[in-house]
Amino acid sequence: MAATKSRSRLTVTFTSDITPTHEEAEKAKSGDKGKTEGGRKSKVWEYIALATVPLVLVLGNSMLVPVLPTLRRELAISQFQSSLVISLFSISAAIIIPFAGYLSDRFSRKAVIIPSLIIYGGAGILAGFGAVWDSYGVLISARALQGIGAAGTAPIAMALVGDMYKDGQESQALGLIEASNGAGKVISPILGALLALIVWYAAFFAFPAFCALSLLAIIFLIKEPKRQQEPKPIREYIRSIRKIFAKHGRWLISSFFSGSLALFILFGVLFFLSNILEDKPYSIAGVRKGFVLAIPLFGMVTTAYITGTVIRKNGVLMRWLMNIGLIMMVVSLALAIWFNSNLYVFIGLLTVSSIGTGLLLPCLNTMITGAVEKAERGMITSLYSSLRFFGVAFGPPLFGWMMSVSHRMVFMTVSILSLVALGLVFFLVKPGKQVQ
Repeated sequence: MAATKSRSRLTVTFTSDITPTHEEAEKAKSGDKGKTEGGRKSKVWEYIALATVPLVLVLGNSMLVPVLPTLRRELAISQFQSSLVISLFSISAAIIIPFAGYLSDRFSRKAVIIPSLIIYGGAGILAGFGAVWDSYGVLISARALQGIGAAGTAPIAMALVGDMYKDGQESQALGLIEASNGAGKVISPILGALLALIVWYAAFFAFPAFCALSLLAIIFLIKEPKRQQEPKPIREYIRSIRKIFAKHGRWLISSFFSGSLALFILFGVLFFLSNILEDKPYSIAGVRKGFVLAIPLFGMVTTAYITGTVIRKNGVLMRWLMNIGLIMMVVSLALAIWFNSNLYVFIGLLTVSSIGTGLLLPCLNTMITGAVEKAERGMITSLYSSLRFFGVAFGPPLFGWMMSVSHRMVFMTVSILSLVALGLVFFLVKPGKQVQ
């Protein structure tokens, strides 16, 4: 009996010692709330910093689209040579991206992103002087150098997102990156046209300022997670990449093709519009042309952000949205074969196609970054980004060539290619209920 009472008193005394007072409980709640709010604020700034990287990537290319006809006249070059201002940049980026991906896996993401932004901005200044000196050779060489810098920006930022976030946060951050990419495409034609009011080559010199802001954001706002494992030797690394493609090759290659095709169509359409809008019967130039070019892109950026926010890791929803997006692209581009003479209907159809792209790309991004472990993520996302750059590179010159044959040929070709992508995604890209 005495022993029982003693144990009882001990229990009561112990409980009393750890039970917080009302005041302490309130302080604890307040502290937890403060940590949560601080964490949310930190995430917001991280998201903003990460979003600046794809934004400057797009500004460095898309700001020049509205001034390509002027550039062609000022430098007395052909339409094909003017298209190379976009294409050569993208080709050099596409070639270098896999190496940048390997280096980011070997060392760190920031160790690649930071010098890449410096090269990217510095080469922009050189390209501006090439325009001032009326030297196409200097300008095009500087654009190739810019492409080398671009290789270590947005593709590596995508891998960095996969390192920093998991589950719903990862898909949300990737959706924001795709939306930032799209937002850059929306504002860049307008911004490029506005800067051209000062002087036609002003965009070349304005661009390095955006690079500098992104550089500061990455340096001071992003804390990269520490590596849990030592980097793999090069042979073992290559074997790991081969194993990934042996296991996931069918759906990865289908996803790579679909993503690059979406960018091929997007930049090809921008080039198409930029050239026809200044001609009769439209005679739309300057800032007005920039706003018209922005309409389809606004549909894409809004859709991409919403898609990235809602899909989280829901594989079933991703599959639905990818197929719906590609169906929208096929139908709208096929209708554009016959309805490209009425500008309002034509822009409406291109906007529907861009909305389809906005449904497709965030889903592909989430699936591809989640398909591999951190040690190989840089290479896989870089290969994907490399093919997207090839899509951007070949869009303007191939659209330019098809335009010289027939405007209908342009949309017959891209609607057929979109149908092929739909077939590949429908039959080969089948994510599980929950994407890793």
